Amino acid sequence: MPNKASDPVFQLIKSLTQSEKRHFRLFTNRQGSTEGLKFLQLFDAFDAQEQLDEERVLTQVPTLKRAQLANLKANLYRQLLASLRLYHAGQNLDIQLHEQLDYARVLYNKGFYQQALRMLARVKLAAQQAELPHVALLTIDFEKLIESQYITRSLQGRAESLAAEATATAAHLSQQHALSNASLRLYGLYLQTGHARNQADHEQFTAYFRAHVPASIGRNSGFWEKLYFYQAHVWYHTINQEFRACYRYAQKWVDLFEQQPDLKESQTMLYIKGLHNLLASLFNMMYYSRFREVLQTLEDFGANQTRRATPNTEALLFQYIWTNRINAVFLEARFTEGVEMVPELLEQLGEYKSQLDLHRTLVFYYKIACLYFGSGQYKQAIKYLNRIIDHKDLSLREDLQCFARILNLVAHFEDGQDAELEYQVRSVYQFLGKMNDQQPMQVEVFRFLRRAGHFAPNQLREEFGKLKAKLEAIAARPFDRRPFLYFDIISWLESKVSGRSVQEVMQQKFLTMK
Repeated sequence: MPNKASDPVFQLIKSLTQSEKRHFRLFTNRQGSTEGLKFLQLFDAFDAQEQLDEERVLTQVPTLKRAQLANLKANLYRQLLASLRLYHAGQNLDIQLHEQLDYARVLYNKGFYQQALRMLARVKLAAQQAELPHVALLTIDFEKLIESQYITRSLQGRAESLAAEATATAAHLSQQHALSNASLRLYGLYLQTGHARNQADHEQFTAYFRAHVPASIGRNSGFWEKLYFYQAHVWYHTINQEFRACYRYAQKWVDLFEQQPDLKESQTMLYIKGLHNLLASLFNMMYYSRFREVLQTLEDFGANQTRRATPNTEALLFQYIWTNRINAVFLEARFTEGVEMVPELLEQLGEYKSQLDLHRTLVFYYKIACLYFGSGQYKQAIKYLNRIIDHKDLSLREDLQCFARILNLVAHFEDGQDAELEYQVRSVYQFLGKMNDQQPMQVEVFRFLRRAGHFAPNQLREEFGKLKAKLEAIAARPFDRRPFLYFDIISWLESKVSGRSVQEVMQQKFLTMK
């Protein structure tokens, strides 16, 4: 039997707001009485359920027959989408423009060529002003069709101007698609592998970047060309841990929207994603004052309820605001206070579960584990790290899988769970060997933990100090510093040497940084 997660009709119905449901009922009544509309009866039955139960629907609504159910659901799905398209048309210019293109087609089919051309001219101008070149090109192609088949005498030299417009628009679209492809592939590489692990990784990513991204962007480039150009640079520099360059291009990304406020409103998701990447670069640079400014900008933007018009926007604002709230806790080393945020975060994580991809869910679990580790609650840290480790699909965030295991080992050591530590060290070492991800930091930590049970109590502080010195030397090397982005193990070692908590050590660092 279908369930809520897999049945698209039920899932769509449960996502509707009260206003959208009211509009759907009015929409179905547009041709008169709704009496006898079986798909509406099916809608009411599904709407009344918390969990999908088709057998119960068939019992409660005798007029619905089992043999009809598949066709009724398909019809209901189409009617829902048609209603939602009409409902949200006012908030989506591209929907409005495509609708006007349809009207122009109707006029053309009726033989009203001049009327069709006038409508197409309005659509083309609106598309060009809204930076929608794909719609503009569709419009130009339609204009060319009419002009090539009928003598409209609309303008002298019309053929030359249309050809020039088509050529220029197609050139912009070609570059736009090339840049968007490069940006998407670089983002995919980051999701799969995280930061560059070594010089070979760096050279591979750099070769791809130089082959697919131009050295500069022309002044006459459109909004989308510039946006994808900046995005490609953000992903490339993030992969290579060049956070100052990443900050520079993330700021250009945000500035692009600030210069065109209408696009900031119509392309909300891309704007807030730009703010999120700007915050990520500031976090990696530990540029605290600017981080707080940008986070406030994101929070203020999200506080305006008119900008939360769609579930997609709601989900992204949840992800980005909460991710950066936690990052602020990390910068300030307020782990004990940060743990108090976890119940609310988990509640909202459950609410948005169907809209979150696995990658983001795993990142939240890792951040929650770090909050518990920083506050000294090691069992809770282990609980959330195991949620990452127990996940079998390793196609996303290999780096997260690796460092979750490292932090898990350290959490077991701190919690005094020495009995299984040696076995776990071997297990994690084998895992990282298969992942081709054994780095100097990891090797040194493994060696230490393997020998830790043999140290006399009076030797431990000295051994912690030796490990700290080794790791500080490793962290100074460009590609070997990657593991330290995921877990500030040096602060942990400093806490063991000085006899203070990790939180105290990191708070002292924060005060020095400020």
